[in-house]
Formats: sequence, C-alpha cells, structure tokens
Amino acid sequence: MTKTNNVLSTIHGLRERYYRIALKKKALLNLISDSEVSEQVYNSNAIENSTLTLEETNKILLQIDLDRFISERELFETKNLARVVTYINTKAKEKELDLELILLLHKMLLSNIRDDVAGRFRKEDEWVRVANHIAPNPNQVVELLEEMLIKYYSSVNQNIIKRIALMHLAFENVHPFVDGNGRIGRVINNYILIREGYVPINIKFIDRKLYYNAFQEFDANGSTSIMEEIIGKALTNSYHKRLAYLEEKKIVKLSDYAKTAQTSHSNLINKAKRQTIEAFMEKGVWMIGE
Repeated sequence: MTKTNNVLSTIHGLRERYYRIALKKKALLNLISDSEVSEQVYNSNAIENSTLTLEETNKILLQIDLDRFISERELFETKNLARVVTYINTKAKEKELDLELILLLHKMLLSNIRDDVAGRFRKEDEWVRVANHIAPNPNQVVELLEEMLIKYYSSVNQNIIKRIALMHLAFENVHPFVDGNGRIGRVINNYILIREGYVPINIKFIDRKLYYNAFQEFDANGSTSIMEEIIGKALTNSYHKRLAYLEEKKIVKLSDYAKTAQTSHSNLINKAKRQTIEAFMEKGVWMIGE
C-alpha cells in the first residue's frame, strides 16, 4: 500500500502541473484525446486476441482499405470500440456510472457483432469461464454489480488507484456479459477517471501477461497489488505524455535522447518502464520531452 501511496503522490504532483496549463489549451488536449483513440482500440482488442496491428486499426478508423482480408467481426470490433471510447471521452462528465450506462456501452460495443446478447447481462444458463475462473451464477450478476458500485462510491475519499483497481477486478470477476467483458471493463476505468478529473489510461498489449497475472492474484487471495501497479504506471504515463505536449517540450524518441544525454538507452528504458522518468509510450515507441 505504501508503494501505491508513493505513486499517487507523484500523480497528484503531475495532475497539479497539468491543471495549471490544461484550461488554456483545450484544443490541444482534444487533439491528443482524438489521436489516442486508435491506440486504445488496438491495445484493448489485442488483449482479447485480435490479429489487427496498430497501423491496420488506424486505417480502419480512417476508412482506408487494408492489404489483407479481415473478418467482419474484427472490423466491427474496431469501429464499435472506437465509438465507445469517443463517447466516454465526451460524455463521462454528464452522467454518473450506473448499470443502465454500462448496458448502453455494451450495446454500442457489440452492435452488428452479437446483437442477440448486446446490451444485456448474462441470464439463465449463460455461464462463462475465463481460464480457470468460472464466473458467478447469472442470477447473481445484477446484485454483484450493484455491490461493486456501492463499494466504489462509498470509498470516494480513498486512493483512486486502489479504487479503480478493485472495481476493475471485481467487474471482470463477475464477467456480467456473454461477450465483451474485458473491453467494457477497461472502458469503465476511463469513464470513472475522466469523471473524477483524471486523464484516461491505456492498458497496453505488451503488459498483457502482467495484466492477466493481476486477475490470478485477485482470484487467489483478493489482492489488488498487481492491478494497482498497472493502473498507477498507466496513469503516470498518460500525464507524462500530456505534460510533454502542454509544456511545449521538444518530443524525441528515448533512444535519441539517450545519445544526446550520453547515457545508457537500456537504463533509460528500465526507468521508463518503472515511470521514474517522464517518458511515455506513443504508438509503441518510448518518447520523452526535453
């Protein structure tokens, strides 16, 4: 918990810097937000085994033909998730998260993919399993989600990283839908962060193994430590990126920065992964403002 508190202290410092300048540069922030849609869509879909690359994802969203055949499902997964991400970026401030909103996001996500289950929770004999985890009885889904929301809203004065981590793990543990649980869970993270005045995060495909380890840890002993680490680093990364642009720094590849600074690139990469320097990942490449 001490480690999470230290990360939160760092985030609060970054957040203060961010708000000092953010209100004067809304147009730039909107551009950053728009540019991140394809990355969020790519990473979230890739975690769920999509074969699309970031470049292909971007082409689909720009309505550019791909050089290979892809399934209709992957096409709609990309377009639908982009629609959901864009929706929460603009609407999160307007409405409190509740079950009705979660169902709306799910309907948007699975439209033209699984219309038979889109916008509704599991029912009757719709049991689901993820790895060795068998999700709760469909009859318990609504009650468990209501309990999840109560715990979240009743802990408003507690650590935001801990709250997001616990809610995400609880949501995925319930696995309330037949399909689309992971994508909706990650979207909900950002909905809450934006509502509470933080910046959105991007849980990346390269962290997939650690991400799944977080669920195993939670299933085994109820611990949220790994997910807290993931959320904390993702939030720090997001602030580092925005501050580099807002403070009008020269943004360079970390590899180029290492040459200029005459320091070890591998050492900087390790620091970037730990988020102990103000580096950020953009389109799969570590960058830094100087």
